[in-house]
Amino acid sequence: MAIDPVTGHVLPKILVVEDDADLLHMIKTMLQSIGEITLAKDGQEALDLLKNGFRPDVIVTDLMMPRMDGLTLAKTLKNDPNIGNIPLVMLTAKSGPMDMITGINAGARHYVTKPFKAADLIDKVKKALMSRRAS
Repeated sequence: MAIDPVTGHVLPKILVVEDDADLLHMIKTMLQSIGEITLAKDGQEALDLLKNGFRPDVIVTDLMMPRMDGLTLAKTLKNDPNIGNIPLVMLTAKSGPMDMITGINAGARHYVTKPFKAADLIDKVKKALMSRRAS
């Protein structure tokens, strides 16, 4: 459990799922100011963490990955009552309207297209965290 040194509040747990190692660590750097970051290299690794009891407050996932893609991960989460309430932010290079609709229908609360600005990603993650607290 990580504590914010300024406020003394417990930081939310953020699971980042991305197969590109450089991007994975870049996202970790972007988000570590707002939460405690756990990394997974694909959807299967993320699902294994969740099935073993890890409960993040939000998941940021890439869409296109080996073994299990972000869409399959989102659908799996949505259909599991134990983990279906974890907000998901989809991060992808697919930016067409139908891609966004597919991501949202699969269970993503927010959709961020690559390339993205750090401020945009942080804003979407904060919104997802707020929606979690409101539910």
